[in-house]
Amino acid sequence: MPLTDPALVELADHFGIATEFWDWQGRHTEVEEATVVAVLAAMDCDVSTPQKARQLLRDEHDRPWRQMLPSCVVTRQGQYRTVEVHVAAGESAELMAQLEAGGTRRFAQVDNVHPDREIDGQRIGEASFAVPTDLSLGYHRLVVRSGGRTERSTLIVTPSFLGFPDSLGERRFWGYATQLYSLRSRDSWGIGDLDDLADLAVWSSTWQQAGYVLINPLHAAEPVAPMEPSPYLPTSRRYVNPIYIRPEAIAEYVALAEPLRDRIAALRSELSPEVDDADRILRNRVWQAKKDALWTLFQAGRRPARQMSFEYFIETEGASLRDFAVWSALAEQLGSKWHEWPAALRDPRSVGVQEFAEQHAERVDFHCWLQWIAQEQISDAQQAAVDSGMGLGIISDLAVGVNPDGADTWMLPDVFAGGVSVGAPPDAFNQAGQDWGQPPWRPDRLADLAYTPFRGMVHSILRHCGGIRVDHIIGLFRLWWVPQGMSPKQGAYVRYDHEAMVGILALEAHRAGAIVVGEDLGTVEPWVRDYLAGRGVLGTSVLWFEHDDAGNLKPPQNWREYCLASVTTHDLPPTAGYLAGDHVRLRDQLGLLTQSLADELETSANEHSTMLEALRGLGLLDPGTDEVEEIVLAMHRFLVATPSRMLNAALTDAVGDRRTQNQPGTIDEYPNWRIPLSGPDGTPMLLEEVFTSARAQRLAAVLKSGC
Repeated sequence: MPLTDPALVELADHFGIATEFWDWQGRHTEVEEATVVAVLAAMDCDVSTPQKARQLLRDEHDRPWRQMLPSCVVTRQGQYRTVEVHVAAGESAELMAQLEAGGTRRFAQVDNVHPDREIDGQRIGEASFAVPTDLSLGYHRLVVRSGGRTERSTLIVTPSFLGFPDSLGERRFWGYATQLYSLRSRDSWGIGDLDDLADLAVWSSTWQQAGYVLINPLHAAEPVAPMEPSPYLPTSRRYVNPIYIRPEAIAEYVALAEPLRDRIAALRSELSPEVDDADRILRNRVWQAKKDALWTLFQAGRRPARQMSFEYFIETEGASLRDFAVWSALAEQLGSKWHEWPAALRDPRSVGVQEFAEQHAERVDFHCWLQWIAQEQISDAQQAAVDSGMGLGIISDLAVGVNPDGADTWMLPDVFAGGVSVGAPPDAFNQAGQDWGQPPWRPDRLADLAYTPFRGMVHSILRHCGGIRVDHIIGLFRLWWVPQGMSPKQGAYVRYDHEAMVGILALEAHRAGAIVVGEDLGTVEPWVRDYLAGRGVLGTSVLWFEHDDAGNLKPPQNWREYCLASVTTHDLPPTAGYLAGDHVRLRDQLGLLTQSLADELETSANEHSTMLEALRGLGLLDPGTDEVEEIVLAMHRFLVATPSRMLNAALTDAVGDRRTQNQPGTIDEYPNWRIPLSGPDGTPMLLEEVFTSARAQRLAAVLKSGC
């Protein structure tokens, strides 16, 4: 039943809940009242009766008047805006900013005609102050004084436009995209690691003149088996999965006593027969051996300067790192689903957790150390990339959300909405809608906390990277919330303050000298793409999906300049497999087809035929050629013909791999996110073989010809 209570309608708008939307077929759809009530409950708003709804509405109207300053003010540099201050009626007020770099700036008061209001028996007035348009970028403190009272909050000044770092000039550039775990070498422990990433970057830059390497999210996974294979369902988005550490590359390894080095060598030797030639990534087995090796290195100690560096890392990371390390130690003892732990250990601030941390101090320090080492090796990879001539270096991915039982939700339970999960409304590919099982951030709590969790997460990713790719960047604008017990069809869009979140993303990237790429595929309101382009955030264009209004392949000259242009993505099969229809046959084997195999193969063949005709029509593919590698090269020539500043090739396409990394709609029916990089025949391929691949050199020649 659609909303009928005016108070509920106003509350939905106040909390950013859309009460209507247009579905994938262009039909106007109204959100059910039960959905709005459930979503409000997820924000701790009880509207179970009309009386409670009206009282909550009154409280929300009065809430800004009960505090002198808003919790957080986000503005663009050079943009005019005001800050509203609430003080006792008739009292004078002064507002200033304590600047992040030192010093203060006083704000000028401007006209405000809003009448006084009675709040809790006291007359409260409102005064407006103009934010100086020439304030420096950064995180500043707002300070208001009135009638003997002082209150502080946060002022964030963000770049109006991000774009590319000045060092890149007006050049266009290209790079590879790869799933790091799939990129095994002779020296890695059965899974691609950060040393492999450094080597890939050096090869890509020196031999092929690539400007960057784009990798999957490095977010932390569970510290105990079973480790979630998907890098897009992490336990924490702020911290790194230590499975990517190369033990032998740690500084302390060189100085280890011989028996300890022998112990680590034995762990690697025992692991090798199981994982080196396996046709899938065996994360749990790899982590078991690696963790033992890393514990040996940790216990060996550090020379004084290294210990100082480690302690400084802990100090600068603050309580967040300690909380993550405690959660990790607890998970080793109790399992990674914290909702199943004893009640006394579910609250990171409880006495029980403090006592556990004291009793297991060495293990807590170990998990802090793992993060320090991981950051060092990411830094080393980025430095190797830059030193070898890359303009950007490593670009890391940011997942949409986190595991509901993971570290982030344990550390910040009040920042995540309870009783709901993120998903997607029905669309052409999934007419039942989707429930991804990930808890969303509460937009109201993010604002109350001056976006500190978001700021910390983005800063952590960008500290040693040349860029960040934001998966489903539309999530910074709105997310589809699905209440527990309801189908995805019964969800609702909840709005986020995109001006604040995109602004903070741009600010952190500006400070890091990095770029931001937003994955804006799928159903996106047109103004969103315009907004992102206006803020200097690149979009994403994939050849298979770029069509004009008539359904024809969009001509290359009509592509966006500010985008990452590619042939495929990690959610599609490699191009060779796609052209062969492997994805259709796989879906048939898994029982995922909605039509017969013959019909689906015919549809796929028609799509491919249309693509080939377009390539031939543009002179990018010889008329008589149907060889797969030539088609792949022609598709990348198409990218070169676009005005897009940033071109991308999947490493799987460079070597002729056909196996898909992820089959949507499955979990363990298919080994998602566990497929090693392979050659055209399906045989796993080592990084050293990539270095000598003539096929990769031919693809690189196409891309660098346009850069």
